Amino acid sequence: MSPQQLYTIAAALWLPTVALAQSTPASPGQTYPGKAVRLIVPFPPGGSTDLMGRVLGAKLGEAFNQQVIVENRPGASGMIGNELVARAAPDGHMLTMGTIGAMAVNQSLFKSVPYDSTRDFAPVTLTGNVENLLVVHPSLPARDVKALIALAASKPGLLIFASSGTGNAPHLAGELFNQLAQVKMVHLPYKGGGPAMIDLVAGQVSLSFASMPSSLPFARSGKLRALAVGGAKRSPAAPEIPTVAESGLPGFDVTDWQGLLAPARTPAVVIERLNREVIRILGEREVKDRLAAAGLQVATNTPTQFAEFIRAEIDKWGKVIRAAGIKPE
Repeated sequence: MSPQQLYTIAAALWLPTVALAQSTPASPGQTYPGKAVRLIVPFPPGGSTDLMGRVLGAKLGEAFNQQVIVENRPGASGMIGNELVARAAPDGHMLTMGTIGAMAVNQSLFKSVPYDSTRDFAPVTLTGNVENLLVVHPSLPARDVKALIALAASKPGLLIFASSGTGNAPHLAGELFNQLAQVKMVHLPYKGGGPAMIDLVAGQVSLSFASMPSSLPFARSGKLRALAVGGAKRSPAAPEIPTVAESGLPGFDVTDWQGLLAPARTPAVVIERLNREVIRILGEREVKDRLAAAGLQVATNTPTQFAEFIRAEIDKWGKVIRAAGIKPE
């Protein structure tokens, strides 16, 4: 057989393979992102969720060599922005910053929610939390959690706890405290944490499960008394302050969390890449320090773990809301 004939046979065998390779489309993981990514923050600018979104947006843009546009879409307790993402194309080019309220509490607090947190989203990872601090006015004769429980039990309906609004983490913390301690403190909602803190410092209300960034400076200065941290572990920002659980109320754990989610049915390879990049970004010391300075503690997990966490939070707070008879403002 001549060299020319051998070449012709080899070419005939090789060309279909080349054609097949050229016609095989690249996987979503290889091409993502193929255009600008929109990261929705379903709250106004300036809060902790907005800060996390902007940090992730800038860093993901660098990692992807693609623009990541952070958009604030506030309204309806986070439901306007989240509905936008729930209805978006499931390709990872629109994401949302989900929170305890918008993803877990709203499912039980409102009669009508335009999305299902467990069905309409693909969780990427938990990103962090803002710790809450149980603080009381110095005039209150309670220097620890057990003393506060005893005082509340002796004065049913007289102790008032402030929060930054109905259905948020400080409010739910107070209701969970009532249920676990079997006491009756009265909730007074404010239009934001700032007004609530002003009245607490002035002695107009008795106590609050306030965000640590806003309350710890007042506790350090003596204008408030810090009794306990609301989460399951002591805070690195104030390791000397015990948790509520270790101070006499086992099972108490309130974390004002946030995380990244995509629309349901987004390809697993896209979710995995996002998870990998976000965990890498939040592991950077510079990023951790910047977030910690604003009271945000980094926390990450796998997509499966985050999905399980959201389901557990919906169940947990649904029970608290129903038992307390909480209604939206």
